[in-house]
Amino acid sequence: MTTTDIKFSDETLALVQKTIRRYPQGRQKSALLPVLHLAQAEFDGWLSAPVMDYVASLLDIKPIEVYEVASFYSMFNLEPVGKCLIEVCHTSSCWLLGADDIVKHLEQKLGIKKGQTTPDGKFTLKTVECLGSCGTAPMMMIGAQFHENLTLEKVDAIVEEWDGKGERSRYC
Repeated sequence: MTTTDIKFSDETLALVQKTIRRYPQGRQKSALLPVLHLAQAEFDGWLSAPVMDYVASLLDIKPIEVYEVASFYSMFNLEPVGKCLIEVCHTSSCWLLGADDIVKHLEQKLGIKKGQTTPDGKFTLKTVECLGSCGTAPMMMIGAQFHENLTLEKVDAIVEEWDGKGERSRYC
């Protein structure tokens, strides 16, 4: 897929243009984070190089400026992901309270390693930096939903619940 094949839907393009207008003339780069979120949602949950080039062209910035931002934040996926993206926090509080055990358990349950997607394309397992829930550690996100105070039993129940969902949505 090339940059010329990439195009937002009319509805999303209108939202991108509205987002860009929030910032002063010449400061359109300030819209980069929200536009990347829109792009990831529009283009199957990840940002390919052509998609990032398209975003750069819309914001009139260099593609490298988009790549730098997209590769810095764990909320952006630079490779295809499954319908349900499981993100397990692995920083201090979560790690101390068992995040490593949860990751190992999920790897075994799903038959994949972190960074991989199940063969059916349903689940991708990822570890991420702090998700801002240290008081309820360990925690993970699936889609936009937080799951906190995790135990292996809770993880099993959560995965079973998500396993029954078919289509990708905001929540999987």
